[in-house]
Amino acid sequence: MINGKEKSWLDRVGCWISQAASDIAAHPFAQIAFVIVCVVWFAAGFATDLLTAILSILAITLTQMVLNRQKERELDAHRRDVAMHAKLDELVVAMKGARNEVAGIEDELEEEEIEELKRHAAEASEVADDEGASKEERAAAHRSAKSAREKLARAGRGAKEAAKATS
Repeated sequence: MINGKEKSWLDRVGCWISQAASDIAAHPFAQIAFVIVCVVWFAAGFATDLLTAILSILAITLTQMVLNRQKERELDAHRRDVAMHAKLDELVVAMKGARNEVAGIEDELEEEEIEELKRHAAEASEVADDEGASKEERAAAHRSAKSAREKLARAGRGAKEAAKATS
């Protein structure tokens, strides 16, 4: 299925043939056989320009097959990631005591911002758990956590406004 459309029979047959050919060509014995054919070709004195053309076409075709299969795997992985994020968002929203603002932040914030929020939360958690932390250190940790929550809330409002605009 491509972009919600079913593949034609010709597409399916072509994909099956290219997958079988790339599986065969990727096998170590096929590589050894390929080298032997090239050596025999040169030893027999056949035209090397023909062999060069055949090898070039084969290399381009196999490269394209590999890229197509890689793209299919990436699409499958992306679909699984999106499904996992949706499930995690649902769990965050359903849990008592969890901050609903964190649901959907992967769509709203850049990776660096998420890492920063994660670091702030970890630091605040460490300081809050530390019995020997001074009042100033705990206050700073609470301010850092509050700042992170506010940033999450702004991102969450942005996600809700975007969802309303698209519906």
